[in-house]
Amino acid sequence: MKKFILSLFIAIFVLPVQANEGMWFLMHIERLNYRDMQKMGLQLTPEEIYSINNSSIKDAIVQFNRGCTAEIISDKGLVLTNHHCGYSQIAELSTAENDYLTNGYWAANHKEELKPKSLSVRFFVRMDDVSKRILSKVNDKMTELEREAAINKEIALIEQENNEGGKYTVSVKSFYEGNEFYYFVYQDYNDVRLVGTPPASIGKFGGDTDNWEWPRHTGDFSLFRVYADKDGNPAEYSEDNVPLKPKHHLTTSIKGFEENDFAMILGYPGRTNRWMPAGGIEQNVEYAYPAWVEASKTSMDVMKDYMDRDQQVKLDYASSYASIANYWKNRQGMIDALKHHKTAETKRETEAKFQKWASKKANKKYANVIPTINDYYAKTNEASSHNNYLGLLLRTRMATLPYRLGSAIEYYIDQNDAKRAELKPKLETEMNNLYDGLYLPLERDVLAAQFKLYSTKAKNIAPLIAEIAKEANKTEDGWKEYLNNALQNSIFESKEKLQGFMANPDAEVLKNDPLYQLSVDLLKRYRYKSEEETQLGHDFDRAFRLMVQGMREQNPDEKYYPDANSTLRLTYGKVISLPEDKRNDANKNYYTTLKGTVAKYQPGDDEFDMPKELIDLYEKRDFGQYADKDGYLPVNFLTDNDITGGNSGSPVLNGKGELIGLAFDGNIEAMAGDVIFDDQLQRTINVDIRYVLFIIDKLAGATHLIDEMTIAE
Repeated sequence: MKKFILSLFIAIFVLPVQANEGMWFLMHIERLNYRDMQKMGLQLTPEEIYSINNSSIKDAIVQFNRGCTAEIISDKGLVLTNHHCGYSQIAELSTAENDYLTNGYWAANHKEELKPKSLSVRFFVRMDDVSKRILSKVNDKMTELEREAAINKEIALIEQENNEGGKYTVSVKSFYEGNEFYYFVYQDYNDVRLVGTPPASIGKFGGDTDNWEWPRHTGDFSLFRVYADKDGNPAEYSEDNVPLKPKHHLTTSIKGFEENDFAMILGYPGRTNRWMPAGGIEQNVEYAYPAWVEASKTSMDVMKDYMDRDQQVKLDYASSYASIANYWKNRQGMIDALKHHKTAETKRETEAKFQKWASKKANKKYANVIPTINDYYAKTNEASSHNNYLGLLLRTRMATLPYRLGSAIEYYIDQNDAKRAELKPKLETEMNNLYDGLYLPLERDVLAAQFKLYSTKAKNIAPLIAEIAKEANKTEDGWKEYLNNALQNSIFESKEKLQGFMANPDAEVLKNDPLYQLSVDLLKRYRYKSEEETQLGHDFDRAFRLMVQGMREQNPDEKYYPDANSTLRLTYGKVISLPEDKRNDANKNYYTTLKGTVAKYQPGDDEFDMPKELIDLYEKRDFGQYADKDGYLPVNFLTDNDITGGNSGSPVLNGKGELIGLAFDGNIEAMAGDVIFDDQLQRTINVDIRYVLFIIDKLAGATHLIDEMTIAE
């Protein structure tokens, strides 16, 4: 499919927004989007999607554990999200003896539903515009620090005014690079339990090979349940808690759909950078992302070696590995797409037009914006490379554990006996959490590989690391040898060793601990900014804010949507194919089938194995009520909705607001999508809800879960 040329937009702030582009606020749907949505097939009113006073679809959409999206699909608080969104909780609940991640799990009743240590869902209550109020507190004469202080003071007041005595979580967020502000009111539920998950051979079918690729055949889903106290209020875990009766739950449709049918997605997209200047794109492509890719692969290679040897290690590190692998492929895809489609050059053309507009006397406040932005990127290119190498190094647990615990221990040592008694339980809990599932040989070798990479590739590195590297880099295993010696002489080598130290803590011993010194050095370097860097950052922040403000003034008649920042958004489009692909057995290239899944089957392969029971169902063509009208069992399908990370688990809804699928990925052809939208090839890859229900019902036999859903046939 790479032979098809991407028809990129010049930028969202120059050409008209297309019908399928945009991540829209729910409160603006009626004014900005409703007519377009009606023409495309929406049969709901804006009030049925977003209402403050009445039940609406927004009440069924939750943010899942602060990173994904999920939806309520029954009146008993049943939650549907992606398998990869629940991955870390499923892995945490698994052991080598009861390996739910590998083999799947289905609770037969509420008592069998499993509580992870920490898992929450966040319901969206309402939002409002507070731009005028906040911006009235600032002026152009303020420094960036003064401006930030004034804004933060007003934000604190707004959050306090709207939390109703702590009942709600209130978050004020900046949009359009500080030109607008909105507050969001949420209610959090912390008792969320695992109900069911397919085996990894379904939920992660295709593994890293198929990640970001089409055609896909992945059953990327899992089920959880929200619990509350007897009055329906949020409550910490208790056996007395009951399943939540939600304000709204989605109806699930098994009627199917056709190409060009309306498709709407609600969710919590994490981050887009559609306003990013050309210099930022070039910096990412040439400096930041290559460092991330190289450092990610370094960790992955070491981790996989240990994970392949031991099933418990594989479970303990499954989530960490999956996260690194996902972004490793994402960042490489971004590099390739942005280079191939010359996105930076496209942005340069837009900036040149803006500069010409800004040079006019009436627009002189914007005259130095682009030069200031370009100067910032030119002077921070090497730093961006360094920060990505260091950032991946710091994802190694033993790189930060000594600092996190050591800082707390330093404070503990300085206190009197009464204060120590108060602090000790919290310290012990933190200690247990940080050492839980830690496998020292893996940690040591990942850290050694990362230290070697960092000390040979990054510039202006942490001082202590630079000093050690003079000897450690002389031999292939120099860093391993150094770390072996450091571990033997460190109180942080094991939880037991640290507990022994805590029986008689000594500040000097802690201060001179080799791992503590390494960890402190790394974190100190990570947080360090010179006066020049600080000033560059302030100048850039002001210039970027003015650039966005100016570009909106330059084109005042356009429809705008803000970059994603983990706030609830709606995107709409249609079910649509990609160009024909011989790898897909389906009649049209907007869906895949179980036949195609079986065709990829490789017995014993870590990525393409399949449960025998699933193959048996296929061979018998025992698809139940979940088969398409043409006889095949659908697996995945495509829409042209505008999504990004954080939308994982988002519901795909038809024109009636019924659930037809579950978003879980994007396609490699449009990997530049976080920066610039492509209306021809940008796609959302979704699990067909009929495949989800088929797995629950026919494969797992968990028919009781189907029975509690509202099904539209």
